[in-house]
Amino acid sequence: SIVPRGYGTLGYTLQLTEEDRYIVTQKDLIAEIDSLLGGRAAEQIVFDDITSGAANDIERVTKIARSMVTRLGMSDLLGPMVYGQKEELIFLGREISEQRDYSEAVAEKIDQEVRRLVSEAYDQARQILTTYRAQLDAVANKLLEVETLSREEFEKIFPPPQPKKTGTPTLVPQE
Repeated sequence: SIVPRGYGTLGYTLQLTEEDRYIVTQKDLIAEIDSLLGGRAAEQIVFDDITSGAANDIERVTKIARSMVTRLGMSDLLGPMVYGQKEELIFLGREISEQRDYSEAVAEKIDQEVRRLVSEAYDQARQILTTYRAQLDAVANKLLEVETLSREEFEKIFPPPQPKKTGTPTLVPQE
């Protein structure tokens, strides 16, 4: 939608999951980061400039990438480890701080990995939008006309380039 929704929101994309998911794959998280960076990448491609409109998306991207590296063990450089101990208020059910239990050298590697994940995702978003520029323009023009598109309406303009696969890893039968 390009209809403003609340303070500071000039439109948004809402993605609903098709199934309840208790685990999220690394590929799903990377795809989510790619998607969240799409708006910023589109601004740069179409207008050769950027705005503050993607601020929340960038915040979410950074949080996901940092979680992948520090909480989920999804970094080849740092391995399957958790970095930082969360301190929580049990009775309130929320975290208040994170205690650093790693060196400054590791902190630099964490920052490097987060930056790499975000940078690669941004490059991927730009490549996708450049490749599909005609569809990007068609979606933008349709949104200017009708303000909101459903998934079905979006897919009439921009059919999925490949069939949807399940987000849940499955075993491949051995022969």
